[in-house]
Amino acid sequence: MTPVTSISPFSRRTLLKATGAAGVVTGTALLAPPAARAAGSGYAHPGLLHTSADLARMRAKVKAGAAPYTAGYAKLTANRHAQAGWTPNPQATIYRGAGSPQNYTVLYNDIHAAYQNALRYHVSGETAHADTAVAILNAWSGKLTQLAGSADRFLASGLYGYQFANAAELVRGHGDFDLGRFQEMLSKVFGTLADDFLVRHNGAVDSNYWTNWDLANMACVLATGIFCDDKAQVGRAVEYFKGGVGLGAVKNAIPVVYDDGLAEWLEAGRDQGHALLGVGLMGTFCEMAWNQGIDLYGYDDSRFLKGAQYVAKWSMGGEVPFTANTRRKGAVAGWSGAETVSEAAGVDPAMMRPIWAMIANHYTRRRGVSATYLTRIAAKAAPEGGGGDYGPNSGGYDQLGFGTLAFTREKATESSPEPSPSASGAASDPRPQTAASASPSADGDLAATGSNDLVGWSAAAGVTAVAGGLLLLRRRDRGRREAAE
Repeated sequence: MTPVTSISPFSRRTLLKATGAAGVVTGTALLAPPAARAAGSGYAHPGLLHTSADLARMRAKVKAGAAPYTAGYAKLTANRHAQAGWTPNPQATIYRGAGSPQNYTVLYNDIHAAYQNALRYHVSGETAHADTAVAILNAWSGKLTQLAGSADRFLASGLYGYQFANAAELVRGHGDFDLGRFQEMLSKVFGTLADDFLVRHNGAVDSNYWTNWDLANMACVLATGIFCDDKAQVGRAVEYFKGGVGLGAVKNAIPVVYDDGLAEWLEAGRDQGHALLGVGLMGTFCEMAWNQGIDLYGYDDSRFLKGAQYVAKWSMGGEVPFTANTRRKGAVAGWSGAETVSEAAGVDPAMMRPIWAMIANHYTRRRGVSATYLTRIAAKAAPEGGGGDYGPNSGGYDQLGFGTLAFTREKATESSPEPSPSASGAASDPRPQTAASASPSADGDLAATGSNDLVGWSAAAGVTAVAGGLLLLRRRDRGRREAAE
């Protein structure tokens, strides 16, 4: 398949730094995002992954017994994290990464318990769930002061920062929620570290860390900016998406657009698990921006749609084109290296993350665009669960999930919510009334660390494990070799 776009920073062979971004092109748009607030005013709340209209839709559909909302809600209520009375286990310091006394599992379990209880409250109206979410969030904002560990601490800042913000956004108006203290913790502990990573990349060259590292921290910066009504922070996140130097910027994550409407996802050359993670994170970023009147789903002629379609087709075992690229690695003014990827990795069609309902519903329901592969894989993934439903390891907690409940929408009949005119950003009570080391890891690759517990995650999710935990389908490679022989 012919690539019709092969934009710097990727030539066919070499990875370079990103340049500036062009204006937004929304040729596929049938629906505009919600109107942005006037300059200087606060952001719409709730307004991260879920708006007031979204929550009202979930509540009404479940009450009416409508499918597939009821199946999605059943996944939520069955999850052990969604039970009222969850006891939090806050820590002063969270460690993630080799060489440290890792304790980050307690953090992501508590975050998912807060999110799931808050979401369950909005659907059911049972105040015990809102109270549980608030108790978890207050406990952590009263104790957590630091993220530490190896380079993996930047995964913690990104993943758990955006998730924490989303959980808190659902209860920000609760009478017992300490909003100011939580904003301070979110900004100082998570937002600052995420911002630093996007600027310094842990002392490494900008292309050293794979796409998902950037995207996680981009999501944290955006979510923190919205939650804290920080216009400058939101602006930094959006501009990084459009023209950042790292691999999370949209034209770096999706370097080649083909003439069949698909666009190559960079981490498809790495492995399936991380490619799915990246697509989920970029979808999360676009959804949070959309709910504040910023259309990144449609940016650059809907480049993300083409990349998501590519990953959906490939992840289901379909044939996809691939243009070789080389990623520079190493520390600034230190060691250096390079890695060339010439083909898409093998896949196991049974591997699934709860990412597809959000993306498919945006393009096919909000915008009325045909997206065959997204539609198919979203149906295959339904009903989507959340943290705790996809294995016990950290990879099963990278997304908040429950997309079947949260993002299913009527085709071309729902408009996006208009932000409320209040500049204060206050929401009603949901109850009825830095500097980092650039030292390489032992194998000489700063990006070798990360969410590499894919074997455990896959096996726990019921995925066939063969020779290292993944069933690799190498039809494409075999076919090319046979044709050349």
